[in-house]
Amino acid sequence: MLRIGPYNLDTQVALAPMAGVTDRPFRQLCRKMGAGLVVSEMVTSDPSLWHTRKSSFRLNHEGEAEPRAVQIAGGDPDMMATAAKLNAENGAQIIDINMGCPAKKVCNKAAGSALLRDEGLVAEILSAVVEAVELPVTLKTRTGWCHDTRNAIRIARLAQDSGIAMLTLHGRTRADAYRGAAEYDSIRAVRQEIEIPLIANGDINSPEKAKEVLDYTGADAVMIGRAAQGRPWLLREIDHYLRTGKQLPAPERSEVYDILKQHVLALHQFYGELMGVRIARKHVGWYLAAEPEGKAFRKVFNQIDEAQIQLQAIDQFFADAHAA
Repeated sequence: MLRIGPYNLDTQVALAPMAGVTDRPFRQLCRKMGAGLVVSEMVTSDPSLWHTRKSSFRLNHEGEAEPRAVQIAGGDPDMMATAAKLNAENGAQIIDINMGCPAKKVCNKAAGSALLRDEGLVAEILSAVVEAVELPVTLKTRTGWCHDTRNAIRIARLAQDSGIAMLTLHGRTRADAYRGAAEYDSIRAVRQEIEIPLIANGDINSPEKAKEVLDYTGADAVMIGRAAQGRPWLLREIDHYLRTGKQLPAPERSEVYDILKQHVLALHQFYGELMGVRIARKHVGWYLAAEPEGKAFRKVFNQIDEAQIQLQAIDQFFADAHAA
């Protein structure tokens, strides 16, 4: 259904890279849940910062299924090329370039979506990275810096001309951040201008919405971001619906419990107890956000600083909910 370089992905569902979210445990979970492509958290293009603990976790792809996609961010063509080479040597099989992050700390360094203001620099970065590695290089971007400077079509043409293997387009400008509703007219317009694979991204939170966006834009696949937080099974629901036109039933409570507990256990094992306990808190909050007692439980859960006690608290929450 989706071809990226030598990789044929039998799905139209991908997981978006999200800083602080799409670590190795979450990527592996989402692959099991139906995502054909998962992309790592954004890694800085400055190798001098790779010795940090945060980067060491972000660069860890041990045991991950192919293809392993790593996203890099930066504003210097030579440094981005070097980062691509080093990630390839470290096991990356797809290099994804970030030109979509709206965060101020990224944009202030003339990276992420800030690059959309300088199309010449965009072209230099794309060409430098494509020429630096034998791997397929992909690009994730937005519709422009602001509503008055939407340039998604020009950026898409630059990407195709530079040898980019696939483009992901988020239906917002940098100025929008994550506010308001994503628009898909820009994605539809880009589809009519380029031949390389195109993935639609932004506000896709249900199987029906995924199909609607694909039908409207003509994109080859959808990329799911925030909607998968605490709902990784959404990926398989979308995949099933796109294949069959039929809805999968919501997961049984027992399966939600199993998925949540295994996810938390994987976080403990990956990060160690101190960091794993802290990182597990936000995920548990997302999983239980819709539960009647979820908010109260989260307040208690966020005070727990031992891995085993966290697991016991999850057991008790689901046991109490079952008895109610």
